[in-house]
Amino acid sequence: MTRQKTNRKNPLRVLVISAHPDDVDFGCAGTLARWVKEGAEIVYAICTSGEKGTDDPSMTNEKLARTREKEQRAAAKVIGSREVIFLRKTDGELQYSLEFRGELVRVIRKFRPDILFTHDPANRAFDNQYLFHADHRVVGELAFDAAYPAALNHNFFPGHLAEGLTPHAVSEMYFFAAAQPNTWVDIESTLNQKIKALSCHTSQIKDPKLMGEFVRTWFGAWGKEKGLAYAERFRRLQIFRDPAQRLRQLKKSLG
Repeated sequence: MTRQKTNRKNPLRVLVISAHPDDVDFGCAGTLARWVKEGAEIVYAICTSGEKGTDDPSMTNEKLARTREKEQRAAAKVIGSREVIFLRKTDGELQYSLEFRGELVRVIRKFRPDILFTHDPANRAFDNQYLFHADHRVVGELAFDAAYPAALNHNFFPGHLAEGLTPHAVSEMYFFAAAQPNTWVDIESTLNQKIKALSCHTSQIKDPKLMGEFVRTWFGAWGKEKGLAYAERFRRLQIFRDPAQRLRQLKKSLG
């Protein structure tokens, strides 16, 4: 499954909000690379610079932050992302706040995406230390709340109007690493790009060959769930702005 084909005149605009460098590439890089080939414009908003992602006591936070930002920009270039924005929040210490939500609303109103990718805020099983990282949970909730209702309602963060940033409605959200996915995207044609993008994160990935084998195995297993060679899977949410729109979609789904 891939995104719906439309007769839109303007390119599809996609924003990815993630907690750390490399979250994008693990979570949805294959899908993004495919959509770029179909004409989409992609922007990444990375909330931290991943400066605590090391066990090396000689590595400073400042140096690692610079390194990881450079790695993420290189990975984004592999995929075809138009821009990478770093919010430079403190790695491992993200907290839900209205100020933080406002920063994400500003990014949404500035880039005006049709589709938003982020961590799944529904993940609460706590059975995987990587998947349920505290920063992932915080960013997932903040991104969801920023998209709806804040970004589309002028009563939220009205100071943005003075910056020329008017309300904007995101149409869909794709949550990666979802425990209950409902959408699979065929990434066979872009799997190597995904692996190449991940290989850019040399501070985190010490054995690129092993990582490539992991990606092929993991995303191959997800592909088999839908008869595909390789797939990324998501929990896809359509954002309905009025009851009539929701009713039309419900009737359509019921045939």
